[in-house]
Amino acid sequence: MGTITLFKHHLKAANLVVGLLDFLVVFGSILVGAHFRFFGQERTFLERLPIFAPGALAVAAVVLATMLATGLYQRRSRYGLSWLLPRLVIAFGLSLIVLGAVFYLFPTLYLGRGIIALGLGFALIGILALRWLFVTLLGHAGFRDRVLVLGTGKGARALEQYRRDGEWYDKDLVGYVHIEPDTPMVCTSQVVEKDRPLPALAERFDADELVVAVDERRNILPVQDLLECRIQGLEVTDLLTFLERETGKVKLDLVPPSWFTYNPGFLYRGMARRAVKRVVDLAVGGLLLVVTSPLMLAASLAIGIESGFRGPILYRQTRVGEDDRPFQILKFRSMRVDAEQFGAIQWAEEEDPRITRSGRVLRKYRLDELPQILNILSGEMSFVGPRPERPEIEEDLLKDLPYYTERYRVKPGLTGWAQISYPYGASRQDSFEKLQYDLYYVKNYSLFLDLLILMVTTEVVIWGKGSR
Repeated sequence: MGTITLFKHHLKAANLVVGLLDFLVVFGSILVGAHFRFFGQERTFLERLPIFAPGALAVAAVVLATMLATGLYQRRSRYGLSWLLPRLVIAFGLSLIVLGAVFYLFPTLYLGRGIIALGLGFALIGILALRWLFVTLLGHAGFRDRVLVLGTGKGARALEQYRRDGEWYDKDLVGYVHIEPDTPMVCTSQVVEKDRPLPALAERFDADELVVAVDERRNILPVQDLLECRIQGLEVTDLLTFLERETGKVKLDLVPPSWFTYNPGFLYRGMARRAVKRVVDLAVGGLLLVVTSPLMLAASLAIGIESGFRGPILYRQTRVGEDDRPFQILKFRSMRVDAEQFGAIQWAEEEDPRITRSGRVLRKYRLDELPQILNILSGEMSFVGPRPERPEIEEDLLKDLPYYTERYRVKPGLTGWAQISYPYGASRQDSFEKLQYDLYYVKNYSLFLDLLILMVTTEVVIWGKGSR
């Protein structure tokens, strides 16, 4: 079903379609619930529609937002009932809490408990049925894009690895077209000899998209054939663009140095963009500071009681911020006071013995990060951006990771694209993977992407994903 680019961010068309259908299912379910609630009274369904439609729209919008926040539209969604049902239940539970606030602020939208209960019951059944239908349709080849790849070398192998990772739920790879001087590095059973012009090959395989993955392109690419494919309506995509679109990261092992210079993006520095981002940080930060103050008080008491009030509640640590400027990050102390008593920096490990009992809870649900709201309000951080690293670790990583300093073109964040896309990193390889996601964020920054990351972060907090 392809991908749609919205505010420079690539969204699966399938997820957008399902989201729209979910919205309509919830909206319709609330109206049906209202009809059943007042069944037998004089007014018809159509006469009641103008009365209940505004409230039904509000409910549908809130439910859609909480479904997004609980991971029901993530890039790698799984659709088994055991995975889907708990998230739906939590999404509906969160919806009730949010709707309480919405109806308090806008009483004219209030629908009544009976209508809400009936409507959400119908909506739950409708969404489950919709997801079953969606999975059934995606299992049919006619609903998946057919991708033909030009090239069989290193670039094609990277694409083959991506396919083997099982993320192509909406695509079929129909073959790799061999072109000299590429050395075949992909599955030989899928290699296609270029025995006819590319437009004819694409027609033979009924391809929807042609991905150009040729390693050496000078005087090699069949430019006229590629142009003919475009004219005939076939989508022609460069390998790096395709992988960025599908994976949500910049594939650094394939990027030539000139790519950063000529590729569109990396326009974060605009004054208007920075001003809007700062206003959002201040508004959301002030609100969150008030809302989370009871949690922060409880966390402070838990840390103090466990240590007999002999150690610090807050932990300060030097991190690298925007433009390589150091600053002091604030966190609730979740480890023993002597966690790094010999001065050696250590990555956090699974079941790390240095973590305290209260610290395990705080780290699992990211509550230890809440004091960083003060870093955000002071302008040292933003809500969304690459996570700030320690200077000692950064110095080490700079030796091995190309373009690592590019992540410091923006303010570091409390959460970020890498945090919601990749689990906790505790090695150079993990840092390399997260850097690729960070560069995607820096390249494609927009307020829309920030809001999307903030909403998806809710899922990370609820399920305690990737914590150590």
